[in-house]
This record gives sequence, structure tokens and C-alpha cells, in this order.
Amino acid sequence: MQGVGLMGGTFDPIHLGHLVTAEAARAAFDLERVIFVPAGMPPHKTGQLVTQSKHRHLMAVLATVTNPGFEVSRFEVDRPGPSYTIDTVRHFRSEIGPDRPLYFITGADAVLELGTWHDLDGILAYADIIAATRPGYALEQRAGHLTECQRAHLKVLEVPALAISSSDIRRRVAIGAPIKYLVPEPVEYYIARNHLYQPVAQPVER
Repeated sequence: MQGVGLMGGTFDPIHLGHLVTAEAARAAFDLERVIFVPAGMPPHKTGQLVTQSKHRHLMAVLATVTNPGFEVSRFEVDRPGPSYTIDTVRHFRSEIGPDRPLYFITGADAVLELGTWHDLDGILAYADIIAATRPGYALEQRAGHLTECQRAHLKVLEVPALAISSSDIRRRVAIGAPIKYLVPEPVEYYIARNHLYQPVAQPVER
């Protein structure tokens, strides 16, 4: 039975590193599809400037529309309050049923902070975690803060070493540097057309 992957994140903006990671996970774990779930109100970014969710959601749609194995969900965007992973995996577990494999895809850096996630054991009761790492990154040696039971739900996936980050893309746009080939072309056009990441303060979404 093919599984389902959830790719959570702020996606501010979505970039090629996100897409490469999702496709690598889809192939390695025989996933029927990967569902991108842009965060509505990221609890770990309280007080920080975050682009409005409508823009982040639309950029995710533009970036994934040509891949039939990708979908974009509005679950976190539409629900009120902070976007906690436990609520997301519980929702999708109820949608796909109890027996189908469910994975939450994230980066190795996020795995190092798993101890701070809201109800980690609850999350792992619904889904395993795919940790995307660059080749040679010894994640297992850095995951000593997790219990043996928690580590059993952690699947390590090496992906091509693309040193791309959303924060660097925002910085490059603000200083007028090119972002071509760092984000999908439709996302590049969307950012320019909507004047995102300009060197003026954007409103914090509430």
C-alpha cells in the first residue's frame, strides 16, 4: 500500500530545495503523493515578519502544479490559531485511514529541534518523520536527545546538497540580486509581480 507524505513549512517562499526533497522522498518511500501544507500561523515564528498566507499558498501551488505527484493543502492556512504539526498529522491520518503509511517530511535542522515540538509523541503515533539530510551529514549522531522509541520513527533520506534557503532568497530580493534557478520560474514572476520581499516592512499576518 502506497503511503502519503506531508511536506510542512512556512514556504516563504517555496524553492527548488523543497521540491527536490519532496520528490526524493516520494521516490524513496514509494509515496502515492506528497502534500505540501503551508503553515498558517507558524508558532515558532511568533513576532517575526511572515508573508501573508495567501501569497505563500499560491506560490506553493505555482511551484507544484506540473508534478502530478504533488498537492497543496489549505488545511493550516484556513484553520484559526497556531499551526501545530500534531493537528496536521491527526487531520490527514483521519483522511487516509489507520493502515496507510503516513510520513512528515522535514529537514535535518528541524529534527535537531524535535524536542521542542508540541506533543512529539502524539505526532509519532500518527506518522513517521522523514529527515532530509545532505550527503555525509551524520544525523543519527546528533539525535541523541531523542528516545529510542522516537528514533525508531525517524527515517533518514539523503538528498542532493542544494544550499538554498528561503531566508537567503528574501535577502536577495531585498537587495535586488537575482533568484533565477533558486525558485521555479512562476514563483519568481509571482514574487516580482506582487512586490514581495522588498526592503519595506511587510505586515505581520494576524
